[in-house]
Amino acid sequence: MTLYTPSWPIYTERLLLRPFEDSDLQAMYEMQSDGEVVRYLYHDARSLDEVRTALARKIAAVGIAGEGDGVGVAVVLTETGEVVADLSLWCVSEGHQQGEIGFIVHPAHQRKGYATEAARPMLDFAFDVVGLHRVVGRTEARNIGSARVLEKLGMRREAHLIENEWVKGEWQSELVYAILAEEWATLSVAITSTTRSRP
Repeated sequence: MTLYTPSWPIYTERLLLRPFEDSDLQAMYEMQSDGEVVRYLYHDARSLDEVRTALARKIAAVGIAGEGDGVGVAVVLTETGEVVADLSLWCVSEGHQQGEIGFIVHPAHQRKGYATEAARPMLDFAFDVVGLHRVVGRTEARNIGSARVLEKLGMRREAHLIENEWVKGEWQSELVYAILAEEWATLSVAITSTTRSRP
């Protein structure tokens, strides 16, 4: 079975994408211990030890060979070397060639487009390297920021599930977005053409 791994490092206009390292613990803690950042995630704010355990899982998520495998991506601001986001891509169904993408942005670096910029090369990896047919993104319905990122990526909103999960003592609703490989290929060509035509 082939293990598909990104060709690290990956550079975008402002960012460096690389595997997680032990030295990322503080940045991860700043994200995962912040109540507002984790508000719509399944877990509560984490202690340093809990973040250390979570970081170890991300470091171990090196590639995709089959269902349940994933890639943990540290998103680094090239200019400063700061870890500004945590991005994940994993295979949720090998038989149906379906993946899922998710992201958390550091509270000091939100609303700057970093999640969208980092997710684009990972969708390239998902479709062009791993060979997935479809990638989904899910978010709590009140998480407007995450929904906007998924929409900016060209994903289609396919469902608004009303109070489908009991999370953190309340019924929560969920938005489901998705994009197919052929749709991403068409969109990528359009983005490349637009970039090349700029003066």
